[in-house]
Amino acid sequence: MRIMAIDYGDARTGVALSDPTGFLAGQTFLVKSRKEEIVLAELSALARREGAEELVLGYPKNMNGTVGPRAEKCAALGEKLKEATGLPVILWDERRTTVDAHRILGEQGVRSKNRKDKIDSVAATLILEGYLDWKRIQAKRQEKEENHEEGNP
Repeated sequence: MRIMAIDYGDARTGVALSDPTGFLAGQTFLVKSRKEEIVLAELSALARREGAEELVLGYPKNMNGTVGPRAEKCAALGEKLKEATGLPVILWDERRTTVDAHRILGEQGVRSKNRKDKIDSVAATLILEGYLDWKRIQAKRQEKEENHEEGNP
């Protein structure tokens, strides 16, 4: 199952795609536009072209867990993406992904002025990796529960 993760920003939107098995993060893309309708059209076309079956949209809650204007804007885009693509859209709590992306690029020696076009794709990859890890944990839990129900240790 190919999964597409999205880090929706004001000027740029980072996108990360899983491999076809839905196990590893793979390709990244960048949509450069401030206009929601262009971002929506490009994301929809990318999802179709790449065979995405599920969309994971970064949902930037405030640090205290409340939902602010940015999260509301992302949720609204999520509804439009769901309508435009017919795919399920999962809102994924992405607190700190941009901070972590800056740290990662800094550790790799990428200078601050050169990070602008990379930061959103790295953040989308972090969203995707977090979601894929969560899916693996859920699958293991379910397997464990099924084995327990069948009387297997």
